[in-house]
Amino acid sequence: MLIFIDDSGDPGFKLDKGSTSHFIIAMVIFNDELEAEKTAISIKELKRKLGFSEQIEFRFFKNSQKIRIKFLEAIKKSKFRIRCLVVDKSIIYSDELKSNKNSFYAYFIKEALKHSSASILNAKVRMDGSGDRIFRRNFFTYLRRELNSDERKIMRNCKMVNSKGNVLVQMADMIAGSINRAENKDKKDCQIYKSIIKNHIEDEWHFQ
Repeated sequence: MLIFIDDSGDPGFKLDKGSTSHFIIAMVIFNDELEAEKTAISIKELKRKLGFSEQIEFRFFKNSQKIRIKFLEAIKKSKFRIRCLVVDKSIIYSDELKSNKNSFYAYFIKEALKHSSASILNAKVRMDGSGDRIFRRNFFTYLRRELNSDERKIMRNCKMVNSKGNVLVQMADMIAGSINRAENKDKKDCQIYKSIIKNHIEDEWHFQ
């Protein structure tokens, strides 16, 4: 099992000064690594059709509506499933989560992986980001401690990768952005993107 994770929104809590109202964790899950490879090829082929160089990333908030739709249509027939966590930051009261970005990020990644109704087991996890070495080490240790037990091993290993060289992390970004946009009801395109990938959404958990 191979999982690509990315987020949309920010961990800030200045909701009246520009911080996003919601924070989204999206997990793109492949039960078969061959299916992941096929999907990556589809994305690279789309890049060529669009005349994009290998260095250009698909990023939801940097791409136009036209590109977003083309991307989601290109992956729609691939075999993957989506599990996502939607956090309405207005209901978060923990001082630690509100003041420490690393704690906020680590906690919700853990929650997304842990509450999977046993549909995630022994997974290789890949996510965007580098972070400093100490944070990475502490983060990975935290996930292993929280997710794995003698009875059940959710995560085999976890690595942070550079999204520029990984189109499947870019895919997770596009999906996270699509779900985040659906929470912004004042946007005219709020339902367009999520509707394209809705059949792949296995679970959408609104954190409470």
